[in-house]
Amino acid sequence: MSVLSQLLCIDALGPKGAYRAHNRLTVTDVAGHPLAELSLVPRLFVTRAMAALHKAQTLPLEDRLTALSRAGKLFATGEVDGMSSTEYQYMVSRMSGTPLSIVRGAVEAVAHYAAKAYWSAQQARPIGAVNDWRDPQAREGTAVWIRRGNVFAVHAPGNEPGVHSLWLEPLALGYRVAVRPSRREPLTPYRLIQALRACGFGDDQVVLLPTDYDAADEILRQADLSMVYGGQEVIEKYAANPTVLPNGPGRSKILVTADSDWRSSLDIIVASISNMGGTACINTTAVFVEGDPAPAAQAIAERLATIPSLPPENEQAVLPAYSLEAAKKIERYLLDKAAGTRAYLGGDGVVDELGDGSAVLRPAVHQLGNPFAEQANIELAFPCVWVAPWTREAGIAPLKNTLVLTAVTRDEKLLDELLADTTIKNLYIGNHPTYWMAPGIPHDGYLGEFLMRAKAVIRD
Repeated sequence: MSVLSQLLCIDALGPKGAYRAHNRLTVTDVAGHPLAELSLVPRLFVTRAMAALHKAQTLPLEDRLTALSRAGKLFATGEVDGMSSTEYQYMVSRMSGTPLSIVRGAVEAVAHYAAKAYWSAQQARPIGAVNDWRDPQAREGTAVWIRRGNVFAVHAPGNEPGVHSLWLEPLALGYRVAVRPSRREPLTPYRLIQALRACGFGDDQVVLLPTDYDAADEILRQADLSMVYGGQEVIEKYAANPTVLPNGPGRSKILVTADSDWRSSLDIIVASISNMGGTACINTTAVFVEGDPAPAAQAIAERLATIPSLPPENEQAVLPAYSLEAAKKIERYLLDKAAGTRAYLGGDGVVDELGDGSAVLRPAVHQLGNPFAEQANIELAFPCVWVAPWTREAGIAPLKNTLVLTAVTRDEKLLDELLADTTIKNLYIGNHPTYWMAPGIPHDGYLGEFLMRAKAVIRD
C-alpha cells in the first residue's frame, strides 16, 4: 500500500458535526511525507463545544453499552468515513512509526475493551455501594456510586492506538467526553469517535477538539475531570490539581533475586523490554539483578541484537520508527545520559536509517555500577534498558516510583515490602511480563476511583 496521493482531512468533531477549520496542520509520516490535514479549532469553538457537553443529556445505560460494543467492532473491522480498517492501520503505522503488528493488536484491544468498559469500571465500585437509588437496598440505607461530574476531557498521546481504550470507561459510566488528539497521530481518536457517533452516541456526547496549546488548557478548565499524558513536567504541572489525572513515565522494572535464576526469566525480560516497540509506560526500563549483572546484560543484549530494522508498515517490524531528526535527537540524549556506563548495545548510537528520511531506533543495553544510578529511571520510547546490581542493603529504595515491578523472587518478606510501598503501583510476582494488562485490572489504580464517589442514600 502506498502513501495517499490526496491528503486525508481530519476534521474537528464538534457538537454540531464535523468542522473543517481555516487553521490546519499538516500531519506527516515518519519520512516527512504529508499524509493528512488536521483542523485546529480556536478557543471559542472549544468553549462552545464544552458548553454543549455540559448541557447534553447522558444516554441511558443500555443504549450506551449497546453503542459501545457496536462501535468497537466498527472501529476495528469496518469502514469508517470511507476508510477501511486495513487502510486505517497502515496510515497509523506510517504516522506514528508504530509497527503494523502492534497497531493491529492495539486496535483489536480497543474493540475488546469497548465491549468490556462498563464491566471493567464496575470492578472499582465499593462492595457496599449500588448503582441506582431505586435498588431495593436503598430502603434499608446504602451507598450509591455516582459520577463526580458530567464532562470528562482527555489530552491523548499518539504512541499507539490502545491508549484510547481508557477514555471509553468514563463514556460507559455516563460522562460526556472531549478528546484533544495528539498531533503526531490524530487518526485513531477521529475514527473511534466517528464510529461511536455512527452507533448511537450523539454529537453532543463525544467530541474531538484538535487545538493549539493555549486552547488545549481551556478544554481542561471547562471539564469536570480530565486525564493528561506526558513526561515528568506534566506530572509536576498537574500534581496539585485534584480534577486532573496525569499519566507520565512508567519507569517499569524487573527484579531478580539470588534465589531465582535470571536465565529462566530471560524470555519475559526481553519481551518486557521490546514488546510494543518499547514505547509504552509498561515496558521495562531497568532490570535489577542480585549478584553480578554482567551475564544477564550480555544475554539480554544478544537477544535484542537480533531484532531486524524494518519500516513500520512491514509485518515483521518490531522497532519504532521516527523522522531522522527526531531519532538523532533521542540518540544524542541517550549517549549523553549513558556516559560512564558499560554499553552492551547502543554505545556508539542507536539510529538506523531506513533510506527514506526516517530511521528506527535499535535496542540499547547499558550496565550500571550501582542500584542507585540515576539512569535506572530514564525511560526512552524504544527498547532501552539499564541493567543494575541489586543488594539486600539497597532494599526497595531503587525500585520505588514504578508503574509495574515484576519481582522474580521467593522472598515473601521482600514481597510484603514491595506490595506495601505506595510508589510501586503494580506488583507482578514471578515470570510475568511488565506489559501484562487485562480488563478489570487496575493500571495506575482503578480509573473508577477517580471518576466516581459513593453517596449515602436511604429511601421510603
